[in-house]
Amino acid sequence: MKKILVLLAIIITIAIAYFVVLKTDQSKMTTEKLDQPLTPTEEKIAGYEGAKIAGQKSLLLDFQKSDYDAALVTDKLIVLYFYANWCPICKEETANALYPAFNELTTDQIIGFQVSYNDDQTDANEKALAREFGVAYQHTKVFLKNGQRILKSPESWDKNRYLAEFNKFLNQ
Repeated sequence: MKKILVLLAIIITIAIAYFVVLKTDQSKMTTEKLDQPLTPTEEKIAGYEGAKIAGQKSLLLDFQKSDYDAALVTDKLIVLYFYANWCPICKEETANALYPAFNELTTDQIIGFQVSYNDDQTDANEKALAREFGVAYQHTKVFLKNGQRILKSPESWDKNRYLAEFNKFLNQ
């Protein structure tokens, strides 16, 4: 009887150790995925300095001041997404909401810019833009129409919220 209890205790200990190791490996995989860049494309598009990140008709570009200045003189809806490369919320939101939303757009009346914010890629123009719009947090979204800010939102959105906000402001 004593041998059976010892054997049972050993089997339970091995089973618990197995599940602990399995759970640790899964959490490492999740963390590793977040550490990888989630940018689906970074191709250059004729007429733009910034690399294309997403979109076919309406483009989401890596921020370049010259592209932004050119967009300001159009009547397009301008979407600014303040992104930090160290921010897990930014990585998740862009990969699962912002990029897919831009990829679904069938209009050419929106242009978006992913603006670096408080990370090792942030330049002076991006810092000035964040100050101009009072951005205090990464993953903040700012919408502009005809040069005027029409929306500022620091909370996380899903793809449906992006599409709803795009449509709301396109139809104004």
